[in-house]
Parts: sequence; structure tokens; C-alpha cells
Amino acid sequence: MAITEHRDIEKGDNKGLEDLLEPLVDDAKVKNVEKCDEVDENSSISMVLLSTAVAVCGSLEFGSCVGYSAPVQSDISIDLNLSVAEYSLFGSIVTIGAMIGAVTSGRIADTIGRKGAMALSAVFCLAGWLAIFFTMGSYLLDMGRFFTGYGIGIFSFVVPIYIAEIAPKNLRGGLTTLNQLMIVTGSSISFLLGSVVSWRTLALTGLVPCFLLLVGLMFIPESPRWLAKVGREKEFEYSLRRLRGAKANISAEAEEIHETILTLQSLPKARLLDLIDPKYIKPVIIAVGLMVCQQSGGINGIGFYLTETFETAGLSSAQAGSDAYALIQIPVTMLGMILMDKSGRRILLLVSSSGTFLGCFLTGTSFFLKEQAIFLEWVPLLAVSGVLIFIVSFSIGMGSVPWLIMSEIFPLHIKGAAGSVSVLVNWFGAWAVSYSFNFLINWSPAGTFWLFSGFCVLTVIFVAKLVPETKGKSLEEIQLSINK
Repeated sequence: MAITEHRDIEKGDNKGLEDLLEPLVDDAKVKNVEKCDEVDENSSISMVLLSTAVAVCGSLEFGSCVGYSAPVQSDISIDLNLSVAEYSLFGSIVTIGAMIGAVTSGRIADTIGRKGAMALSAVFCLAGWLAIFFTMGSYLLDMGRFFTGYGIGIFSFVVPIYIAEIAPKNLRGGLTTLNQLMIVTGSSISFLLGSVVSWRTLALTGLVPCFLLLVGLMFIPESPRWLAKVGREKEFEYSLRRLRGAKANISAEAEEIHETILTLQSLPKARLLDLIDPKYIKPVIIAVGLMVCQQSGGINGIGFYLTETFETAGLSSAQAGSDAYALIQIPVTMLGMILMDKSGRRILLLVSSSGTFLGCFLTGTSFFLKEQAIFLEWVPLLAVSGVLIFIVSFSIGMGSVPWLIMSEIFPLHIKGAAGSVSVLVNWFGAWAVSYSFNFLINWSPAGTFWLFSGFCVLTVIFVAKLVPETKGKSLEEIQLSINK
């Protein structure tokens, strides 16, 4: 039976023709529903918050890994005698590992559960950081970077999925945005610590989020939606009750989840070819398109080689520019979290992509002025302003919203396959940008940033034409509305 044959899965309308014999409005049922809603609203969300806090340790690890290469470029290159090409490989190989992690993330999360996938990711990251710490040459260095990449590739999929599946719909947007907040926090910590500690010591700091995650996983429940999907009924009820509070009435929500699972089980098992089915092609286009837009604006090239960018612009203190970049990400991402469920996802994407265009255009213009040897005194200021405008704009929307929308728009039975494809595309874009950035800068600094600004304009058009608003809707309502 197709999902569209259910009038409203989210509300649990799973009765048959016998409903026609009942009154249209049953006062007793209305009162019971209102009473249940009141209990749910007053129930404890402490376990939801704890579970989210543990999950986003994976996001903190993600950020620590992504932010590692920028502040240590000079020291590692000198200590290990690396060429520009060798360091470009080290900086970008993390994305190759992440691509492989993306390919396997959906299957892993569907097989061993969301908690199991996060634990596996942490183990790979632990191994990777230890390899980097003990390395004496490029081979073990690249291997360690690859392992951390594989780990964060799985994290990039499973963390937002887990949060979306455990959170009440009125909190889902804000809590899922914590994923991006912790990513930029981890990145900022790496930027700041990298200026005061050695590159080997900085590698050891990457172990901390992994240990916190592994310990925290022992105290939080598995995703109730995944437990229901695999038929572990007792654990499903226990998990849902822990998440909603001991006194909460979970019968309505449990019925909704079961109704959705029963419907999904009647559908054939999803394959990659199913993603081009007319029923699913639109959410696939939206998710994949947003991932392309996120990466084509140049975030990973700018972030991976930030210090070099400022030095090329002639900034007297490139580290000061990097520190400003690191510090500004966190408060702006927090602002994005506040606006997420107020202004909506779509408007944030439009504002964010417009801002990234302006930032890249200004930075490109600064390099153009330097090439033409005019207004040279303005070049460093214009370059720093452009980069900071870019990161402010990116952090407020394009950094977090694509991941949130990806976690919302796919039906559960194709979420694993579709999510893996989306994350794979994202990491392929990250690799293409991070690996080619140094070569593009050598070709033309101005042309590089103007190219990124052009992609930002295309992002505005894509969002305006195709991306729906998902604010305030249940997962089932979103998926039904997309295919209307």
C-alpha cells in the first residue's frame, strides 16, 4: 500500500470503513487527545537533551577533524618535509575517507542501529588520531587522516538522523541544528588550539570527543523509530518512554510510528535504482542539490587553507584573521538555531546563500585589486571582510539547513540509501574543492573566489525554485507534501 493512500499517518488514522459508523466528532475522544497533549507538553525532555548532547560529540569530532589541517600546515610541512602536493593530499584525503564512510553509512546505521554506527565511527576516529600522533612520515599521516575521514563520513549521516528521530517535532529543527553548531565549535577549537600547541598535541585533542561519545552512548536510548523498524518491540516502548518522560502518554506517538512502519514494510526494499522512481526523485533532487550547493560555494577550500588565503592577501597577521574566523562561527550558528524554527528553513537558505555570494565576490575583488596594484592598502581589509561575511552567512544557514532538510524529506524505507547518496555527493564536492583549491589559487586568486560566488548565485536560484519549507511539519507531513 502506498504512503499516499493514508490520509494522515502522522495522526495515526489507521482505521477502516468501520469509522463511517461512528460519529464524526467524538467529544470523549477529543478530551482524551487534549489531555494526552497536555501530558506530553509537560513531560520531561531531559533524556532528549542528554541524547542529543551525546550524539553531537560526533559533530564536535567532525569539526575537530575538518579544522585540523589549516593551523598546522606550516609545522607539519616543515617537520615531515612535505611538498605542497603532499600536503594537499593530506588535507583532502579526509574527504576520500568520508566519501567511503558516506557510501556505507546508511547500511551500517540500518544494520547495527544509530548508536552502533556512532560507536563504530568513534573507533575509526580514535585510530586515525593515534596514527597521526605517532607518524614519522607521510604514509602513516595520510592513513590516520583517511581513518578520521571515514569516521566523520558516518557521523555526518547518522548524527542528524538520530536527532531527528528522537526529537519531538516542535524541537526537531533547533536540536538538529546543534549538529552544525558543534561542527563549527570543533573547527574553531582546532583553529585556536593550533596556534598555541604542536600539531601532535592537537591530534590528541581529537580523542576527547570520541571518548565522551563512547561513554555517553551507554546512558542514552536507541532511536525508537529504528527499533520499531527492526521489530524490537519491548526496546521500542522502553526507548520512547525514556525519551518522552515516565509520566508521558506515549500511546498516540507509538501508534503513529507503528502505522508508518507497517506501511513501509508493505513496500519493496529500497535499492539505489529506486531513488530515480518518480515518487522519490523530487526529494532526492532537493537533498543532492543542496549538498552540491553547500560545497560548490567553496567552504572546504576556504576553511582548510584559511591561513594561506590570508597570507596571499597580504594580511600582516594571518593568525589573527584565522582566530576571528574561528570565533565568529559559534555565535552566528547559535543565531541560526534560534531562527531555524521561527523564520523557517527556506528563508535562511536564501539569506545565507546571498551572503556567501557577497563574501566571495568581495574576497575575489580584493585579489583583483592586488593583481592590478591599485588600492593596495585596502586589499587585506577587503579580503578579511569578505571571508568573514562568507563564514557568517554560511554558518547561519547553508552550513546546517541542508543536513536538517536531508533528515526530514526522505521516507524511512529509503532514508538509508538516499541519505548515503546525499552524503557521498557532499563529500565528493568537499574533496574536489579542498584538493583543487591550492591549484586554483595558484592559477588566479580572484578567479577562484569569483567562481565560488557564481555557484552561490546558482544556489539562490535552486532554493527559490525547488526547496520547500519544512518548518512546523511532522516528518510524515513533509514527505507527503513534497509529492503532491
